[in-house]
Amino acid sequence: MATEKAIFAAGCFWGVEAAFRQVEGVQEVTSGYSGGHTEHPGYREVCSDRSGHAEVVQVEFDAAKVSYDRLLDVFWQIHDPTQVNRQGPDVGTQYRSAIFHLTPEQETAAKESRERAQEGLKRPIATEITQASTFWPAEEYHQRYFEKHGFVGCHIPEFK
Repeated sequence: MATEKAIFAAGCFWGVEAAFRQVEGVQEVTSGYSGGHTEHPGYREVCSDRSGHAEVVQVEFDAAKVSYDRLLDVFWQIHDPTQVNRQGPDVGTQYRSAIFHLTPEQETAAKESRERAQEGLKRPIATEITQASTFWPAEEYHQRYFEKHGFVGCHIPEFK
C-alpha cells in the first residue's frame, strides 16, 4: 500500500476534514495548522492572526485507491477558492485557501488543477500554492469535530 500525504486549507478545518473523510481511499484526516512562522501553534494563537498559520487538514491516502488529482477535485468543490482570507462568515488569514505541496509532482498537479478550476469561475482564484512547511496537529477537541458533536455546520457535498 502506497500511503501519501496532502495538506489543504479551505476555511474552517472542521468541514474540510469531514468532506475528505468521505473520500474512498482516504485513510486518515487530521486537522491542524501550517503555513505560518510560529512553532507549536494553538487555536487561540492561530485565530489571533499573528501566527501566519492557516487552518489545514493533512490527508493520508492510499495512492492505489485515490489519486492526488481526485483529492484536488474535492478541494475545489468544497469551498469558494475566489474568497481572500475567508470562507463564508469566517474571516482572517487562518481561513485562506491554500494547497501546501509536499513534492514537485504535487506542485505541478495543483497548478494544473487550479487552471482547470478557474475555467468555471467568474472571479479569479485566490488559492495559494506553496511548499509545505511543518504540519502542526490541532488540539484533540478539533479532531473529528462533527462526529463528536453530531452535527454538520457547513455544507458538505457527498464524495464517494
